[in-house]
Amino acid sequence: MNLYILPLIAQIGVWGWVVIALAILLLFGGKKIPELMRGTGKGIKEFKKGLNEGLDEDLKEEKKD
Repeated sequence: MNLYILPLIAQIGVWGWVVIALAILLLFGGKKIPELMRGTGKGIKEFKKGLNEGLDEDLKEEKKD
């Protein structure tokens, strides 16, 4: 992540986040946001599942050696 962005994110106050949330709501609409969040959650879940499967395979290979 670009280190120049971090201070900018930290400077956004509560009202800034409210404005960002309202802009997202206006862009995507109330129906689309739950679908986007559901898809994001499923993607994260699958990513974690893949990581765990990879770790399990690595541990099995180490036990064989």
